[in-house]
Amino acid sequence: MTSRPSKPTIAQIREISQPASVTGRSNAEHWVADLYLRKISPYLTRLLLKTPITANGVTYLMIITGISISAALLVPGYSGIVIAIFLSQLQMLWDCCDGEIARWRETQSPKGVFLDRLGHYLTESLMPVALGLRLAGWPNNQIDDWQLPFFGALIGIMILWNKAFNDIVHVSRAFAGLAKLADAKSVGEPTKSWLRIAKAPFRIFAVQSLFHSVEMSIIILIFNGSETLLRWGLYLALFVTAGHLLSILGSKKLERS
Repeated sequence: MTSRPSKPTIAQIREISQPASVTGRSNAEHWVADLYLRKISPYLTRLLLKTPITANGVTYLMIITGISISAALLVPGYSGIVIAIFLSQLQMLWDCCDGEIARWRETQSPKGVFLDRLGHYLTESLMPVALGLRLAGWPNNQIDDWQLPFFGALIGIMILWNKAFNDIVHVSRAFAGLAKLADAKSVGEPTKSWLRIAKAPFRIFAVQSLFHSVEMSIIILIFNGSETLLRWGLYLALFVTAGHLLSILGSKKLERS
């Protein structure tokens, strides 16, 4: 293990814990991290490095914060939605810090990757479920019509499927004895011209990103968690899921070359 300063400077943390291999990733870095969270996170990371908390311990904080977003959505009125937006930002901040601590202390591990993915799976799949329950009046009132909670649950399932598709690609390649995919946009480029044309608009209008916790919380605020949002969200989730599956099957991700 490399010897690190016991009292690192912000510049040292940026150099070691925010390498280009992380900040330059094509798919893994969220826009709020690029825009401002990676500028803030080293200050919190430096404080956390003074404590006994491990990188995985910070990931557990990320998981708890993520689940709390759904709990906040059950608070009536705008206050619950505003709390959800704050928690979604805090979750992403923890998500920056856990990796920075792991890289500084050189404690990256498969368990850390697993916990990180678990956190995002739980957070983003539970949010539409919580929105459906909120619109049905729960927990203040008894649920008489389960249609909206059912729609929320279906959206949650679609979100889980979309995340699973990405992981299944890596599992399939591993079982086939293929190398790990490079984190480059070219890997996901469609092999068919018609599919490239169909996919082109979504490079600008990235509707698939709307099901991230940050985007979902903002959209819920804009539309005040309306029933229309949930109903149209189900159609959009179905569209994104079908498009994602078609995009994977029509790319080089599952090819040997």
